Amino acid sequence: MRQGKKNFRHESLQDKDSIQALMKAISQGIAKGKLTLSDEDGEMVMQPDGLLQLKVTATQDEERHRINLRITWQVEAERPKKSKHLKVKVK
Repeated sequence: MRQGKKNFRHESLQDKDSIQALMKAISQGIAKGKLTLSDEDGEMVMQPDGLLQLKVTATQDEERHRINLRITWQVEAERPKKSKHLKVKVK
């Protein structure tokens, strides 16, 4: 059974030490196989497992520098609790 798409988004102004602490927490969550993201508006629990795809992009212009990190992985579909057995009869 496939669940609907869930979203979590947080945006705030942080100093570099706070960003470093958040990235460390994300790294530890990936290592443990469980990430819990939350703020005043909601919460999302993710369970990274297996091979993870990493995409890093960076841009610079005169007034703004940007680094984007994207980590994605495939989630195995839930298996049915009771599997149906195929029967074939030959006459």
